[in-house]
Amino acid sequence: MKKVFTTGQVAKICKVAPRTVSKWFDSGRLVGYRIPGSQDRRIPREHLIRFLKEHQMPLGELEEESMSKLLIIGTDRMMIDRLRAMMPESEDYKVQIAHSGFEAGIQAESFHPDAIVLDLAMGRSEGIQIASNLRRNNSYDECVIIGLASEDEADPDSLTNHGFTEVFKKPFDPALLVERLRTMVRSKKEAL
Repeated sequence: MKKVFTTGQVAKICKVAPRTVSKWFDSGRLVGYRIPGSQDRRIPREHLIRFLKEHQMPLGELEEESMSKLLIIGTDRMMIDRLRAMMPESEDYKVQIAHSGFEAGIQAESFHPDAIVLDLAMGRSEGIQIASNLRRNNSYDECVIIGLASEDEADPDSLTNHGFTEVFKKPFDPALLVERLRTMVRSKKEAL
């Protein structure tokens, strides 16, 4: 997945002349930066996707990349269905499900999620192991990992020591979880 584009690459994606992209950049409509000591322009992927959406231009090859990816790991079908219903794909989220640690590893490698919701009801030690394994891989440094801890979890905040970005203790408000997830993913993407 390409993170930064040249004006020529943007021109090809937008099906316009490179000079048009330069004008967008110079006028401030398309956000990017110049290479130090050069006049070459670079446009980060997120800014390009935002520009295309704002101007109702087709995303083309960036269509798949523009969607945030959520991996839900757990065995509680009701919880999974509720989260999936609250994150419809029509709202820029692609959702995949894993029901075991083995499936989670396979899905994470092939799907490259921006965020993971991991239900510790599948087994606390297995959940901690999954989060720890993901954090050992540099590819998941920016991935938001939210743990769902049981009611009797003595110290849910201590789970952040095992790689969780944040922990929600059951029972929790699913709408609050989804809103927090969206905010965290958005801020991570904007920081890139």
